[in-house]
Amino acid sequence: MDDFIDRFGAERVWAGTVASLAAVVVLGAVLFPQRVYVEIIWQYFWGPVVADAHSWSCVAWADGQQVPCGQAPAGAGPTAEPGYTFVSYAGYIPTLILLLIGVVFLVQRLEIERYRAGFFALFPFMLFGGALRVVEDANAAAFEATGDMAIELPWSGFIISPLIYFTVFFIALITVVSSVWLERNDYVSGYEYPLAGIGTALLAVSVAYLGYTAATEPYAEFYPLIPIVVLVGATLTTAITWEAIERFAPELNRGTRNMGIVVIWAHAIDGVANVVGLDWATSLGLPANLVPKHPINRAIANTTADVLPAGVVSVTGSAWPFLFVKVAAAVFIIWIFDDTVFEENPRYAVLLMITVVAVGLGPGTRDMLRATFGV
Repeated sequence: MDDFIDRFGAERVWAGTVASLAAVVVLGAVLFPQRVYVEIIWQYFWGPVVADAHSWSCVAWADGQQVPCGQAPAGAGPTAEPGYTFVSYAGYIPTLILLLIGVVFLVQRLEIERYRAGFFALFPFMLFGGALRVVEDANAAAFEATGDMAIELPWSGFIISPLIYFTVFFIALITVVSSVWLERNDYVSGYEYPLAGIGTALLAVSVAYLGYTAATEPYAEFYPLIPIVVLVGATLTTAITWEAIERFAPELNRGTRNMGIVVIWAHAIDGVANVVGLDWATSLGLPANLVPKHPINRAIANTTADVLPAGVVSVTGSAWPFLFVKVAAAVFIIWIFDDTVFEENPRYAVLLMITVVAVGLGPGTRDMLRATFGV
């Protein structure tokens, strides 16, 4: 295998692998539409997106018509539910790995050297991903309220999990390449400036759209206390944690340095947003508390409610341990990424750090903005 890669080159092998897999999927769907497209692609990949877009708990393939399971005729085709399955994981995880390998090749070819500058410049894109997902939440709320979508399928499918990860990934990728081109042609002094600027503009447009929707549509409403509480809570949590690290274990942040602050803040946003949304949303004006959509959040909240007395839970809520779990995980990651990792493989270390921040900040931003705009 090593001789094969050496002969043809790693990039060509990667490109050939991607092209071959794509050709196999497309050819299979064309030649065997029922077995490949309906029973695999639709049932495990596209069907869950359709159900999520309509806020349906289940969607059925009824001779090509995608309808709620309760409206499907007897003997209808396969059904799908929002969320992930082992089959979808088996498709998404290899795809993600292939994409990450492609990113490594691209970074090498672009000869990007200021990795830490790129890390901070990509920060707005991580916020943008969460905000864009809330645009789809508003789209689903519009369908529930009016029967119409502001953004119709299939376009809305590209801003629903997990496809939204690929959407934001490719937008960021195009922006990185464009920003590097601007720097190489002396239009800007550093690629990080247009990169951060475009990400910030995309974030602003997404939030502005949500604000406009809350101001003009009956199915959305603005709750200003939510972002204030979440942002202040996450910032205080980050400041306390960082001060504790600096005072009692300064060696932890020798590798990540200021990037460690971003890691902690990103996961603190996720933790505080969950605590506020699941336990205190009604106290801040919402008509109902949010419902956990991820199994880890749900398991922690349920376990806390089962272990603590009901009187205590009524005062403290049940989601607060999730915040401690998120902060502890962030500190552990900072400890793992020591100075040795950054000295030996700075490119891979920063790519992994970007992924770590996105995993916390994307869902946290979504939860915060969902509650902020009541969708």
